[in-house]
Formats: sequence, structure tokens, C-alpha cells
Amino acid sequence: MGIFERYMTLWVALSILGGVLLGNLAPGLFAQVAGLEFAHVNLVVALFIWVMIYPMMVQIDFSAIKDVGKRPRGLILTLVVNWLIKPFTMALLGWLFFRVLFADWVDPQSASEYIAGMILLGVAPCTAMVFVWSQLTKGDPNYTLVQVSINDIIMVFAFAPIAAFLLGVSDIQVPWETLLLSVVLYVVLPLVAGIWTRHQLERGSDGARVDAFVHRLKPCSILGLLATVILLFGFQANTILAQPQTIGLIAIPLLIQTYGIFALAYAAAHWLRLPHNIAAPACMIGTSNFFELAVAVAISLFGLHSGAALATVVGVLVEVPVMLSLVAFANRTRHWFGN
Repeated sequence: MGIFERYMTLWVALSILGGVLLGNLAPGLFAQVAGLEFAHVNLVVALFIWVMIYPMMVQIDFSAIKDVGKRPRGLILTLVVNWLIKPFTMALLGWLFFRVLFADWVDPQSASEYIAGMILLGVAPCTAMVFVWSQLTKGDPNYTLVQVSINDIIMVFAFAPIAAFLLGVSDIQVPWETLLLSVVLYVVLPLVAGIWTRHQLERGSDGARVDAFVHRLKPCSILGLLATVILLFGFQANTILAQPQTIGLIAIPLLIQTYGIFALAYAAAHWLRLPHNIAAPACMIGTSNFFELAVAVAISLFGLHSGAALATVVGVLVEVPVMLSLVAFANRTRHWFGN
């Protein structure tokens, strides 16, 4: 990993502090930025999120899908965890903590928004950071590529229906039009742009141009993430200073979800007798989240100042250190699996 990825937690923490500080020092500036909206989409945040997502989509090689029939058990494990288990356990934990356990500390409106943010995280399987986790666990890069490609295709069609269903079950009214617009804006269009860019770069090339292009864009992607974090915490600065315990309350169910899903997936991988270089990245994909998409959709649906947007950004803060701890655990338990 480069210096940006290696110290991601530090950069995110500094961005949070910077956002809160700037939000209190220059509230008028953040109010002006918040007003730059079109169809419930903040144009500045949308730009930063595109800067985050586009390089990730260029990495995806959909020609790898032709290998989907090879060693299907790892792929099946990832798809079952991502689409049949994780979204529903996230919604359940959100309801349990914010409707029951934390009900005395959180008002009903905020509780609904925190649950919504958690649901959006749970329905968005990781796309980009998976390649980092796979590399750190010495995973099979080609198989990881197949898993990510299949997940992205499913996400185009499944994200909106599952999110709308779980939000509806949680008594959160969400307009379908806005949700579908978010999927088109933050999944379909970047995906098409990434495919087109990759096709252009691969013409008459052995793939080196793609690698070089992605390498050059990677710092921009992380800077886009950090700029988004600064903006979101700047918009939320007054709320955070008034209720600092909110960050901790949101982090607790997210931590339980992440470790619980990994434990379930890792046990299933062992039961399926997967080799470690497939089992480890498969479990990482099933555990981590496409938090960039979750942040974007939360902003579009509920607004920049919403609890849903705050919950998805807390997901960014929690995910990196937790996933690094799971990488360390997976490497220490390599002997549990075959080669």
C-alpha cells in the first residue's frame, strides 16, 4: 500500500477534525456550498464522489466474467453474504440499537436517519478497497476481480430494490425516483465511464496503460474521499459538538456488524474447504462496504445535514482500522485452510 492507503485512518480522522473546525469557523461558507443543489443532489459533493468512484470503476475488468464458472464456491459465498445476509443483519442491528437499546438517548427522527444510513452501508458491497485487502492477504487477484465484477453488475439492479424494501420496512419513506437517480448517477454512469476508459486504454496495449492510469488517479480518489468527509463533517459541525456521543453510538452496531459478518463468512469458507487465497478476499468482500456509494445516496435521499449522511461517514471512520485488524487475523489463520 502507498502512504495514502497505509494511513487512511489517520487521514480520515484529521479530515473529521478539520471539517468540524472549519464548520464552526466558517458556517456561512458551508451553508453556501450546501445550497448548490440540483434535484436533491449537491453538486460539490457529487463532484468529489465522482472523483472517488471513477478510478475504482476503471480497475474493473469485465472480461474476467468469462471465468465465473471456475471454482464457483468462493463466488457463491460472496454473493450470499452480500445480498442475502448483510443488508438484513444491518437493518436488524440498526433497529435493535436505535429503536430499543439507544431509544432513551436518541430522538425518533434521528434514530430513523441513523438506521437509514446503516441500511445504505449494508446494501453497498465494497468495490475498490477489496483489491487492497486481497493483496494484503495474498489473495488470488484474478478471482477477486471476478467477484468484484459480478457484484458490481448485481449492484446496478439490486441496490435500489433492496434499499427501498429495507427502508420501507423500517418505516422510512423514500421516493423511488430519488433512489433510482442516485443509482444511475453514482453506479451506472461511473461504471459506463470506467468501462469506456478501460477499453480505450487497452487498445493496442498489454494492460500497462490501464495500471499506470489507475496508479496516477489513486491519490485523487482518496483526496476526493477526504474532501467529502471534510464537507460532511463541516455541515454537521454544530450537531457533532452538541452531541459528541452520537459518533460512538453509531459506531457500536457498525463494529458488531462488521466483525459478525466476517466471522460468519470465514466459518462458511472453512466449511466449504476453500483455499485461503480465495477464502480471505471472499470474506473481505462480504464484510466491507462501498461507503462512497452509501454516502452519496444518503446525501441525495436525506440531505447533507442528515443523520443518514453522518452514519455513512462514521462507516468510513470505522471500516479501515477494522478491516486491517481482519486482514491481520486472516493472515495469522492461513494454516486453517488449504492452498
